This record gives sequence, structure tokens and C-alpha cells, in this order.
Amino acid sequence: MKSLFSLEGKIALVTGGGSGIGEAVSIGLKDNGAAVGVFDIKSPLKQSEKIKFYKVDLSRQSELEKGFTQFIEDFKGIDILVNCAGITMPAPSEDYPKENWEKTLAVNLSAIFFLCQLSGKQMIKQKRGGSIINVTSIGAAQGFPNNPAYVATKGGVSQLTRGLAYDWGKYNIRVNNLGPGYTHTPMNQKSWNDPTLHKARAERSLLGRWAEPEDMVGPVVFLASDASRYVTGIDLYVDGGWTAKGI
Repeated sequence: MKSLFSLEGKIALVTGGGSGIGEAVSIGLKDNGAAVGVFDIKSPLKQSEKIKFYKVDLSRQSELEKGFTQFIEDFKGIDILVNCAGITMPAPSEDYPKENWEKTLAVNLSAIFFLCQLSGKQMIKQKRGGSIINVTSIGAAQGFPNNPAYVATKGGVSQLTRGLAYDWGKYNIRVNNLGPGYTHTPMNQKSWNDPTLHKARAERSLLGRWAEPEDMVGPVVFLASDASRYVTGIDLYVDGGWTAKGI
């Protein structure tokens, strides 16, 4: 059973690994045996000799491509891609700024597609399959106010994943979505610090609490490892029951 979840000998790339869920996932993959590269604009808070950091602005395709080329040169391949990086730029929909829309799409959707494409080509070339995990959100399944770009991109990634799973299943490349609920990360710090919002969002979960970044590690290891070797094209919501809760 232990070997079923092992990532020994695997090579992983994690975007957004400088903090929050991405950092926890990077450490978790490393602790489970993988060699890990991290793309972010800032280095991880917790440094590790077994995690190599690449400063990459994911909104710039040229930087993304340059970083990926260097990653492959350094690691000699890729088995796991976790697209965790994301931004949120809330504003009322009727007055939503064009620049917010374009920046959010660049980071939350376009960068994910381009990295999936680069990784998919490399995995096909290697002929050993692979696992791609795209981090979406409960916002991919439900409506949330005053953040049209964020929910649009998360819904788009969810469908992109299914399309890529279809295209690359014949190469044994599995593509899945991980959808976190409200998680205690820098992105959500404002809500975390607001007593009213903090309580309301905790109570909306069936488990009565926010997630911690470490709560995402087990599900990512599952999707990255042979434990999920017959799982592809799914949405795995790790939300404490948020999407399941009725009245």
C-alpha cells in the first residue's frame, strides 16, 4: 500500500509554490519522494535543498516558456505538473476593469493551458505517462459575487482539464482538477481576519472550519501517484463539504 502512493523517482513541477497551497504541496511531494521544481514570482517561505525555485511571472508567456525549458534541462523530464498559481482581483461585475479581467485570465487560465501544453508534449515524448493536476476552486461549480474573472477562469480550467484528459488519455497522461474550499492562505487573509466572514465561511462547511494548505497535500499525492492510476478528467473538491451542503 505504501508503494501505491510513493513518488520515488518522479519529477514534479508546481506553480505558485512560493506560499499557501502551492508551498504545502511542493513540500508534500518532496517528502513523498519526488524531485520538485517551483515556479513563482517569490521564493518559498520554507527553503529546502530538494526543491528548486525558478522566478517566473506566469502572466508572461515568454518567461513561462523560458522557465520550463530550464526546468527540463535541470531535471531531465517531468512526471507531475501541479498548476496551483492563481490570483483574485474582485470588483463589481458592472464596473469590472478590463485590466483586471485580462491579468486574471493570463495567470488563471492561459498560463495553465500553456504549461499543460508544454508538459503534455514532454510527457508524450518520454512515453511513460504522467499526471497533471489543475487547481480550480469551489468557484468553478458555484456562483460567487463581484469576481467575474476569477469564477470564469476557474470554470474554464475545469473544462480545459476534461478536454486534455480526453486528448491525452491514449498516452496514459491523466489530467484532473483539485477544487479547494476556503483555505487559510495569503490570498484569503482579508476574509480570514474578518470575524464575521471567517465565521460564516467556516459554518458553510460541513466540517465547520476553513481548510489549511496541508489539507490539500494528501489529495494531490493521491492524484499524482499510482493510487489514482484509473482516475482522469474528474473534479475532486476538497472543501469540507461546502459544495455538498444544502439548506
